[in-house]
Amino acid sequence: MDRKVDEGEKEANPHANGTRNMSSRMDRSRTGGAYIPPFKLAQMMSDVTDKESVEFQRLTWDALRKSINGLVNKVNASNIKHILPELFSENLVRGRGLLCRALMKSQVASPGFTPVYAALVSVVNTKFPEVGELLLHRIITAFKRSLRRKDKPICLASLKFIAHLVNQQVAHEVIAFEMALLLLEKPSNDSVEMASEFIKECGAKLQEISSSGLNFIFDRLRAILHEGRDVDKRTQYVIEGLYAVRKTGFEASGYPVIPENLDLVEEEDQITHEVSLEDELDTNMGLDVFREDDEFLKHEEEYKQMKAEILGEDSDEDESGESGSSEEEEDEVPEQHAGPIHDETGTDLVNLRRTIYLTIMSALDFEEAGHKLLKMGIPEGQEIELATMIIECCSQEKTFIKYYALLGERFCKLKKAYADSFADCFVEQYSMIHRLETNKLRNVAKLFAHLLASDALPWAVLAVIQITEEETTSSSRIFIKILFQELSEILGLRELDSRLQDPTCAEWFAGLFPKDSAKNMRFAINFFTSIGLGGLTDNMREFLKKLPQILAAQKKAEASSSSYTTASSSSGDEYTSSSGDYTSSSGYETDSSSESYEEGENVRQRKRSRSPEYRQRRQSPPRRHRQRRDDASPPRRRERR
Repeated sequence: MDRKVDEGEKEANPHANGTRNMSSRMDRSRTGGAYIPPFKLAQMMSDVTDKESVEFQRLTWDALRKSINGLVNKVNASNIKHILPELFSENLVRGRGLLCRALMKSQVASPGFTPVYAALVSVVNTKFPEVGELLLHRIITAFKRSLRRKDKPICLASLKFIAHLVNQQVAHEVIAFEMALLLLEKPSNDSVEMASEFIKECGAKLQEISSSGLNFIFDRLRAILHEGRDVDKRTQYVIEGLYAVRKTGFEASGYPVIPENLDLVEEEDQITHEVSLEDELDTNMGLDVFREDDEFLKHEEEYKQMKAEILGEDSDEDESGESGSSEEEEDEVPEQHAGPIHDETGTDLVNLRRTIYLTIMSALDFEEAGHKLLKMGIPEGQEIELATMIIECCSQEKTFIKYYALLGERFCKLKKAYADSFADCFVEQYSMIHRLETNKLRNVAKLFAHLLASDALPWAVLAVIQITEEETTSSSRIFIKILFQELSEILGLRELDSRLQDPTCAEWFAGLFPKDSAKNMRFAINFFTSIGLGGLTDNMREFLKKLPQILAAQKKAEASSSSYTTASSSSGDEYTSSSGDYTSSSGYETDSSSESYEEGENVRQRKRSRSPEYRQRRQSPPRRHRQRRDDASPPRRRERR
């Protein structure tokens, strides 16, 4: 009966026999069967009509495995940026087990490419963190198994992979310290040698993150070296070589944290996994084997959307569609206005910024960059874009690089428009200084300090700075501190003080050294003293000492002026009241003037009578009367006799 049903199916579906043979060939092994040429595999996939069938899923699985293995095998430092888009085109959610397996096999076969594989994992980990976590679990499991079996090659390969994942911040530094301490807990020749190689690979990163933990590891190595019972002479030389590498510097000895061409991920974008040796690790080996998916098409469609978000395919398609439709509309509608076309989309501006950025970053020195930028021909009115890009590139560096300052100085001294652009950028940067991180703030302050010290930037830009408690923030005070410390380091304190005390430029620096109130003066003096530039405030200190006397003199002058104005106003009233008839005789005028004169004398007499000297003189008797009284009275001795 079964045979009749099979024959009926064979007559109804002529391809059933081929499909059954294909499935039998695919079932020969658990990973997909014997080798099938690519053209034959594509033909077999096209023959399958049911996209949700097990045969089609097995074919796509085999194609996915071969594609991932091929991409991992041909990746290197020069083509990694081109391999990554192709790798993201494959379904990494479905094939994450295949990717981890291919990476571990390739890394064991070629340990020299470990930094490349770690960089590849770091990029994939930003989009699919589950891939990085699964790879860490498998590598740590392989390390523990090889350490238990004393398989030195596998153990060294696992240690090297973990070290570079720590450098890329895919793995937390705790796992590195745990593995090093585990190797040094019961020292032997192999364990100490493996620990030394491991510390060489990730020592620079560990010293940057946790120097105290690295010092503990080196103390343990020193103890092993001094005891010398568990290791032989060769291992002792290995430990001494590790100390020499630490003394010279890991990067100088050829063990950088991340090679320059493999630094592909920003620190804030990276996702770090905290895994410990004591955790329960899930290697999930079932992901390496084909399994039927009941919702295969749905999952494939979901990954297509994720791939479009990662690679930006939708936007490209939309742009191409819009451009195609616009071209068709242009063909249909005849031209009505033949005039100049102005780009309002900002595309030219974006292209200009991209060209400036690429030119700055690709030049060997500032002279070459300046020559290329001048040869490029920046349009008039767009000088601000060059200044902005130089400041932006400088702020993005981890430390200040003088290359950008020299490039900015060259352009400022070349044309006044560039100097004005940098001055505008100074004002804009200071107004938005609270938005910058500390590292960016430091780089920008040192850049402007160099431009000011070299007279490439006019010192009038300092007029925007007001050093008062109300006008400054914590970020602006840090900016001013770094700016003036760098100026003092370049010019010297004496030269800087002479420039700031120049009377012709006093109005520029009125905000730096305020004299409007004692509170603001004390705040400015304390600020410059706290940053080590108290010598700039000598004139302010002297002015602050004389401030009470100056205020007393001002009050006295105001009081005298107010009394004088009162007297003059009263005399003026009398004069106006006495001179009612201008046509009267001159004798009336003489009488009025004499009356006003007498009134003024009375006012002055009243003022004189208020003085303490006048009162003392009035109370004491005249000197001649006192002398006559002494002459008239005989001496007391004569009376006694």
